[in-house]
Amino acid sequence: MRRYLIRRLLLLVPLLLGVSLVVFLIMHLSPGDPAVLMLGQDATPAAVAKLRAELGLADPLPVQYVKWVGRIVRGDLGRSLWTSRPVFDEVLERFLATLLLTAASVCISVPFGIALGVAGAVARGTALDAGLTLLTIAGISLPVFWIGLVLMVTFSLHLGWFPALGMTSPAGGTSADVLYHLVLPAVTLAAPSLAIIARITRTSTVEALAQDYVRTAFAKGLPGRRVMLKHALNNGLIPVITVVGLQVGQLLGGAVLTETVFAWPGLGTLLVRGILARDFPLVQGAVLVVATLFVLVNLLVDLSYAYIDPRVHHV
Repeated sequence: MRRYLIRRLLLLVPLLLGVSLVVFLIMHLSPGDPAVLMLGQDATPAAVAKLRAELGLADPLPVQYVKWVGRIVRGDLGRSLWTSRPVFDEVLERFLATLLLTAASVCISVPFGIALGVAGAVARGTALDAGLTLLTIAGISLPVFWIGLVLMVTFSLHLGWFPALGMTSPAGGTSADVLYHLVLPAVTLAAPSLAIIARITRTSTVEALAQDYVRTAFAKGLPGRRVMLKHALNNGLIPVITVVGLQVGQLLGGAVLTETVFAWPGLGTLLVRGILARDFPLVQGAVLVVATLFVLVNLLVDLSYAYIDPRVHHV
């Protein structure tokens, strides 16, 4: 296990460098002069030259990349052109809101997705299985923004159970108030992931139930719940964990639409505002943080493989 962990951690370094290189090139190889794109076509040549000097855009791309990575290592993501604040501070403030939304969505999608998948596998071929299949297909197919608007109209405008916008009420700010505002965006963001996890769990559980060791366990007279949890589900968790890891990354990076619909003050809304404001350093820093988190989540997924299935150590 220790050797496997060390090997995965060593591979993390070139992977993170590759992520930073991709983010850097995508932002720098866009058509046109970045300084002109940020300031607009009406900017004076003097203002463009000043901004290019501040951002180091006059240097060759390799030099720009090395300097940029050097600043990142020191915790400096640059300064926002929109707010004139350090990008790290802006991203950190919004990241906490996105992390809260993502964590709530994971707490909804993972347990309920696994439970629905197991229920469908146990009741396969019945009306319950067919109903769950239709429900999960709908969850996968429907756009996130449409789900959010339907939930908003139903539970906020018509029923008045939950607030529609924001993270806190004007007179709020307490933990209970934040959780109250969190319900609708968390359910919206969790819906597609829940459906995908349920489908994968059902498939892997059905395959596990058909294995000889599961039939042997049933033949020995072991309780059905124990066979399901200890033998069938435990041995079918590898593909489920893979999907969960990918979905967590999708939730972190895909919260843009949900945050925009519900005016949730997270990284998604920050990215949208940064793009609209042509804030080059802000967008670059936010994208880098999201991409790095995606890599770290997948590292945790790889390590969980080794914990669940010891055979992974030797792969």
